[in-house]
Amino acid sequence: MANKKIALACAQCGSRNYTITENPQRQQRLEVKKFCKYCGQHTLHRETK
Repeated sequence: MANKKIALACAQCGSRNYTITENPQRQQRLEVKKFCKYCGQHTLHRETK
């Protein structure tokens, strides 16, 4: 079975900069502070589908 990929989108500009594989045990959406190359700073990135 292939793993589903999920994108992490920047909370400020909305660009999807990172992809991760889905974890079926996780119930909430992932929120991580990562570097956004479009904003030029570390911002909150949220899981999208």
